Amino acid sequence: MPEPIVLSVSQEDIGKRLDAWLAVQAELSLTRSAAQQLLERGNILRNGKIPKKNEKLQAGDCISVAIPEPEAADVVAQNIPLDIVYEDAELLVVNKPKGMVVHPAPGHPDGTLVNALLYHCAGQLSGINGVIRPGIVHRIDRDTSGLLIVAKTDRAHLGLAEQIAVHSFTREYEAIICGRLREETGTVNAPIGRDPKDRQKMCVTEKNSRHAVTHYQVIAQYPRLSHICCRLETGRTHQIRVHMRYLGHPIYGDAVYGKAVKGVEGQCLHARKIGFVHPVSGETLLFDSPLPEYFTQILRKAERE
Repeated sequence: MPEPIVLSVSQEDIGKRLDAWLAVQAELSLTRSAAQQLLERGNILRNGKIPKKNEKLQAGDCISVAIPEPEAADVVAQNIPLDIVYEDAELLVVNKPKGMVVHPAPGHPDGTLVNALLYHCAGQLSGINGVIRPGIVHRIDRDTSGLLIVAKTDRAHLGLAEQIAVHSFTREYEAIICGRLREETGTVNAPIGRDPKDRQKMCVTEKNSRHAVTHYQVIAQYPRLSHICCRLETGRTHQIRVHMRYLGHPIYGDAVYGKAVKGVEGQCLHARKIGFVHPVSGETLLFDSPLPEYFTQILRKAERE
């Protein structure tokens, strides 16, 4: 373990949350989630004691941060074809196919997007999220297709994470949902947290939850289904799937929050557009991914009914 970095709290920082304050300290180059992980591991001390992540700072506090040495990566690089929409020295935008897991997890040790990225980028990926999720700034579910941004450098990762934190990303999805919505446009403003009855699922709840907002607009309606566009104001786990379930219109094919459909592999949800300011060049970038074949097939069938 290298020598800890010692920081002092100034008058202007009084009252700030410790984890939020750590994320803006240039000496550390940490995202807020990375700071929270270090706090949970006991790598951060406040006046010699292990603090809670939501503690408020006081003038004169001494914060000691021990950042562990990078771990040796045990995720293998695999030559898996990727649909690269954009790439430069700092980042890339990938069009992920339905069925591909983003990073290794129990039950999915390889064949993931990360395995493919390690091969394509020859290991040049941001290390902020550790060896299991190198370069991964945000995620989409295995059975959600569409656009995903990957950071090659730590500075790109930090810049992108900051935009996500202040909700300045453009993230638009298209979905096929069960039933017909009464209103053609609307907003779901409902907090999301772990389902107390099933820890593998999320739900709308006031307990141990996070603020979540989804804006939606109907594109077309059919006798049994609706084709909608969703714009994320926040980015919570399973947000669109949970919010549509909350409205009583689960995403078609979603076996977790609705019901499985024969011949349909998972939810019909596609990350259609993504826009952001390039964290290094400052250029505004916007990308669009056409609807995949599985999605358009279901729409054609709905039109014929």
